Amino acid sequence: MSAVQRHRVIILDRDGVINQKRPHTVTDMADWEAVPGSMDAIAFLTEADYTVVVATNQSGIGSGRLSVAAMNELHAHMHTQVQQAGGHISGIWFCPHRDQDDCDCRKPASGMVEDIIERFSVDAEDVWLVGDRLRDLQAVAAVGGNPVLVLTGYGRQTLSEEGLPENTQVFDDLLAFAQYLIQQHEAEESEF
Repeated sequence: MSAVQRHRVIILDRDGVINQKRPHTVTDMADWEAVPGSMDAIAFLTEADYTVVVATNQSGIGSGRLSVAAMNELHAHMHTQVQQAGGHISGIWFCPHRDQDDCDCRKPASGMVEDIIERFSVDAEDVWLVGDRLRDLQAVAAVGGNPVLVLTGYGRQTLSEEGLPENTQVFDDLLAFAQYLIQQHEAEESEF
């Protein structure tokens, strides 16, 4: 008897998870530098048949520090880096709003996560959101998904904060999470 393949989605925050966090808004490719191992992590997840997407707050657009065109250039560069490593990002969701705009998409609001769940017709329990900020974890926990904190970017600072969602998993970086998840997936498959 073979196991029914469940569709599983990994949502990645961008700054601090995929690329190095900067003290200012990342506005051009000179500022964009991958976190060590993040490209390999995305490749491993892709190879293991996880759908990998990005959900990122980009308030620099709303405040005029970043244009949509410049963001799209950064994302094209990121796609190229991921593809060169053998991975694939199936979509990028972004919120252009500032905190004071009171939208439903800026994390910790769950609008982007809900849209991803609907778009890929997946159950929330089959969705992980990997982030370095409390707001990333809150966005996925609000819909019943799996919060994952990495200690890159603001992750170490976030770990020391109060209020991490219940069942938050903590990993050194995206690569450590990917390796763990793939091992768990392989163990599940070997049971059938």
